[in-house]
Amino acid sequence: MSDTPSEAPVKSILPKWVRGPQDFVGGIALMAIALFALWASSDLQGMHGFSFGAGTVPRMFAVLLLLLGGVIALIGVLNDGPQIGTYAWRGPLFVMLSIVFFALAIRPLGLVVSAFSCFLIAALGSHETKWLEAIIVGACLTLGCALLFPYVLGLPMPMFPRFLIQ
Repeated sequence: MSDTPSEAPVKSILPKWVRGPQDFVGGIALMAIALFALWASSDLQGMHGFSFGAGTVPRMFAVLLLLLGGVIALIGVLNDGPQIGTYAWRGPLFVMLSIVFFALAIRPLGLVVSAFSCFLIAALGSHETKWLEAIIVGACLTLGCALLFPYVLGLPMPMFPRFLIQ
């Protein structure tokens, strides 16, 4: 069996006039995000004369994103481009799990344990992880966090688990 991709046509659910499916779908996704941002900022005060309101900048960026998304979608219609590939779920899944773990574990386990564990959970997101290197980098990052947040920034964070302090 060969490692080269087959030349068989890829079946697509998109219309025939879409020549670059990846660009087209990406542009549509950006436009959807922009429309959501416009809707979410609709109740914020806008620009009055030369004074900016709270909704001015979000709306400006949303309109810019809407225009750029339209251009990208148009490029997907006009130019040949890659098909939509499969999505690798492992990396984003473990990064999200590590963020949720950190949010839930910071108070009971403290910064040192939760930051180190969070880094190791995120490291599970790749098949290429070398665990000795991950442990060393995790320890260095945890040390940096332990110095940065409570001492440099002065944030009141628990450093160690509650059951060790009592």
